[in-house]
Amino acid sequence: MQLHDPARRGFASDNYSGVHPEILDAIAEANGGHQTAYGGDAYTRRLNEVIRGHFGPEAEAFPVFNGTGANVTALLAMLPRWGAVVCAQTAHINVDEGGAPEKVAGLKLYPVPTPDGKLTPELLDVEARGFGDEHRAQPLAVSITQSTELGTLYTPDEIRAITEHAHSLGMTVHVDGSRLGNAAAALGVDFAAFTTDAGVDVLSLGGTKNGALGAEAIVVLNPDVCTGLTFLRKTNMQLASKMRFVSAQLIALYEGDLWLRSASHANAMATRLRAAVADIPGVEFAQPTQANGVFVRLPEGVADAVRSEFFFYDWDEAVREVRWMCSFDTAGADVDAFAALIRDACSPSA
Repeated sequence: MQLHDPARRGFASDNYSGVHPEILDAIAEANGGHQTAYGGDAYTRRLNEVIRGHFGPEAEAFPVFNGTGANVTALLAMLPRWGAVVCAQTAHINVDEGGAPEKVAGLKLYPVPTPDGKLTPELLDVEARGFGDEHRAQPLAVSITQSTELGTLYTPDEIRAITEHAHSLGMTVHVDGSRLGNAAAALGVDFAAFTTDAGVDVLSLGGTKNGALGAEAIVVLNPDVCTGLTFLRKTNMQLASKMRFVSAQLIALYEGDLWLRSASHANAMATRLRAAVADIPGVEFAQPTQANGVFVRLPEGVADAVRSEFFFYDWDEAVREVRWMCSFDTAGADVDAFAALIRDACSPSA
């Protein structure tokens, strides 16, 4: 029984999209017969080979259910009990994970205000201080997001500058890569260019936002910085019993070019959407459109006037800023129809 209109699209989130047909096929192909549970299966072994092809021979993947689980479990494995994490104020771990880093992992977060969602070595120093002070949670890790929660991108050189500075302070570096594919597609580089080669220690590799069905992974690039991840994944309720179905999705996404095709399309649709509304009076862009998100400020009443047709979220209601996200299945016709509604709602007659 189908309970929704499969032709309906929106711009709320790339989590709203369905599962890519090639990934559904991969799940079906992994079905049948018996495979060892909890990661001792042929698909999880193959996934690690695929991951090493992208990130280098020391990389090891730990499939998990969701991005919050990946972030929290990874950071917990990277830090001692007294450790703290420096992140951008807009970071997902700070804003959108229900306090899980603090409540589940018991970690202190040091959020830093940024204009574009990106940390720099100088901004890192705002909170990377007080080393050795027993009264202050020790800032021993930095977490950045690629692409950021504001749709902006770090270049490989920018990430390298952060990792070099963080390492010089005795800190480790984590990347929240829920949209890592969108970043690589937009930058035109491979994953290693801004992770392994740039000195990143651990990353959370996204799948769900790029067409998977609840499939993410913690990828350890530097095995020296993680302690007990095998056990912590279970403790944090992120160990899948039938892991072959999680791993099969990530194989389908990353073994070939599906991740690139899907991310490139989503990025292209965001670029198309930005161009389609750029000349509309009253529409102001809040951030550059570098991946698959468009952040705009709209005239009063416009958002509510069009949201019933294409749903999307407010980002900052105080300044009427909204966020539009494009997905692997966003169609050009969706973009054009949405832009036309925005144009009509902004017209003087409206």
